[in-house]
Amino acid sequence: MKPVRLLVLGALRRRGRTHGYQIRADLESWGAHEWSTATSGSVYHALKSMAGQGLLAAYETSPSAVGGPPRIEYELTDKGEQEYFALLRRALADREPSLDVLGAAVGLIEDLSREQALQILRVRADAMRKWRTSITAHLPADADLDAWGPVGEVISLWLATADTGAEWTQRLIHRLEEGAFTMVGESSTSALSPTQPDR
Repeated sequence: MKPVRLLVLGALRRRGRTHGYQIRADLESWGAHEWSTATSGSVYHALKSMAGQGLLAAYETSPSAVGGPPRIEYELTDKGEQEYFALLRRALADREPSLDVLGAAVGLIEDLSREQALQILRVRADAMRKWRTSITAHLPADADLDAWGPVGEVISLWLATADTGAEWTQRLIHRLEEGAFTMVGESSTSALSPTQPDR
């Protein structure tokens, strides 16, 4: 999965009917062009592509004042809404997505209910525990990975990735359980935490 599709759908859903320039500006304000593939060209390409797939409705507006072509505004269709939530859930549950995909999903996590987000992240945490177990299951109990040369380093990398990912996932689960963020269906005063520095 590429993050630009998830980011564009998420930004458009939050904005409502709008044009590509606004979506690009929103993503740039999030810094997405620095940590993902959501560059100017990829945003416009994603909008056109998803409109062609029926995920977005496209509307021509009046031509620009300087004589350019009509500006096109986009809006999520029901199919686009379903695709957005499917991508968001999949990115959060995946035990090893690329960091830009995971970053996009976490940045949009407030579009889920608190219970939905917790359920998905618990699935991810469980998958990471199983992955770590599968890595170590075939290792001898007295394995000295330093003596295994490059193969030992590969296994060490897998273990470090599994451990770090599991630790980060548990931290996010704990924060959500404690009331971090204002999730869908909650007002900023109804979240579980007495203070809300996250928004």
